[in-house]
Amino acid sequence: MDDRGGGGGGSFVAVRRISQGLDRGSACNSTSVEVVAGSAAWLGRGLSCVCVQRRDSDDRPSFDLTSAQEECLQKLQNRIDITYDSSVPEHQEALRALWDSAFPGEEFLGLISEQWKEMGWQGKDPSTDFRGGGFISLENLLYFARNFPDLLQKKEGDRALWEYPFAVAGVNITFMLIQMLDLEAVKPRTFVGATFLKFLAENESAFDLLYCITFKLMDNQWLAMHASYMDFNMVMKATRRQLERELLQEDIERLEDLPSYSLLSR
Repeated sequence: MDDRGGGGGGSFVAVRRISQGLDRGSACNSTSVEVVAGSAAWLGRGLSCVCVQRRDSDDRPSFDLTSAQEECLQKLQNRIDITYDSSVPEHQEALRALWDSAFPGEEFLGLISEQWKEMGWQGKDPSTDFRGGGFISLENLLYFARNFPDLLQKKEGDRALWEYPFAVAGVNITFMLIQMLDLEAVKPRTFVGATFLKFLAENESAFDLLYCITFKLMDNQWLAMHASYMDFNMVMKATRRQLERELLQEDIERLEDLPSYSLLSR
């Protein structure tokens, strides 16, 4: 996968299929449920707490943030800035925890082994796939695995095999969300990004929860489109369009109001 690239090329392989409610606080609740500490890095409507400004030098609007939103955005950006480093013990432990969540009870053969291809990594060293998503993409995968394990642990039935690589798809989802929500900007420059920051100020785990919703939505789109691994980019684009539409709906006051949130309970 290209560095910070969008979801496309790569030698996707068919691998074995693997695969609540979050506390909502005020002003950037510091509890990040089940997320491993540390992290790194892939776009709403008018809000009562966000002022829209249009700058002469840019056709896009700029949104002023509350102090709580600024604080939470900075914390999330700090996570995004952390690259995955296989020499850091914390990062090693997170990767090992992901394996244990995906294949409980199975022998772990090491941080570099052919075994990782069973989870949908493109090679025997998962660190090479984290270049586009950073450590936060591993955190997202681990959060998803621990809180919504149905996709991780399904081993029987018609969906017992992945049509797409679980792990690489997860890294692409992280990257796509960072780009879609404009999270590396000082202030959001889209209505979708401004809407998300309202949710983030109320719940620091909002990005991790939105990641889970997006993964489930992507899987649902994959089935609906009868996609093959060659259709991965098309499925990701359809997922993004649907997510943007839902975030722009007038009656969405929190992530739990998104129509696709119901997918988490399926």
